[in-house]
Amino acid sequence: QVQLVESGGGLVQAGGSLRLSCVASGSIASLKIMGWYRQAPGNQRELVASISVDGTPTYADSVKGRSAISRDAAKNTVDLQMNSLKPEDTAVYYCNVGAIRPYWGLQDYWGQGTQVTVSS
Repeated sequence: QVQLVESGGGLVQAGGSLRLSCVASGSIASLKIMGWYRQAPGNQRELVASISVDGTPTYADSVKGRSAISRDAAKNTVDLQMNSLKPEDTAVYYCNVGAIRPYWGLQDYWGQGTQVTVSS
């Protein structure tokens, strides 16, 4: 099993910043695409940002220009730096990774989620 541990969420004032971190552990041969999703009550879970193996990032339009996603292959981590936070950024943020496990091949994994609350 692959375990994802997220951290960095919390309560922040509008205009502030947070850095979310996700660490993957377990039986992993390699990690493929890694990303962050978020879901607010009543809303669909949506992609915030993702990053490919070669480092190519993808951002949702709502966070372009104020977010940066990065990954560290040596540590099996993916981080999301979020600046200029807005109340509409309030959601539970989930780490998502595609991982290749020995024998089992490629599987999709989700973290438990970390709450981000942005106050006005």
